[in-house]
Amino acid sequence: MEKTTYGYVRNLGETSYEEAISRVTEALKSEGFGILTEIDVRETFAKKLEIEYRPYVILGACNPHLAHTAIGIDPQIGLLLPCNVVIQKTDEGCIVSIADPKALSQLAEKPELEPVVEDADGRIRRVMSALEEDE
Repeated sequence: MEKTTYGYVRNLGETSYEEAISRVTEALKSEGFGILTEIDVRETFAKKLEIEYRPYVILGACNPHLAHTAIGIDPQIGLLLPCNVVIQKTDEGCIVSIADPKALSQLAEKPELEPVVEDADGRIRRVMSALEEDE
């Protein structure tokens, strides 16, 4: 797993795009996350811009318990929710990226959110580790 400024990235190699979406969804589910939104960027670009683009989807993942706790601390934190997960097919393989809760929480500047953020970060790291184990 690679760490970037604002997320975690893992290359699933030759895993098919559809299989990657399934694996990511199941790994998220095992950590209490559901998928609230699914944006098919390829389809949107085709319809709205009339251009072809590689397979690319943005999933909006949410753990209701963590979201409820965070919103209770800071009602405006909803602006940073849900947690975005990107799955894309590239020449280098199928790439999964998940937003880093710690990076996002820095925008909120609320120390009271730290336990929630730590919990979310641990769950996201376990999701990424599970993807490696499935390879």
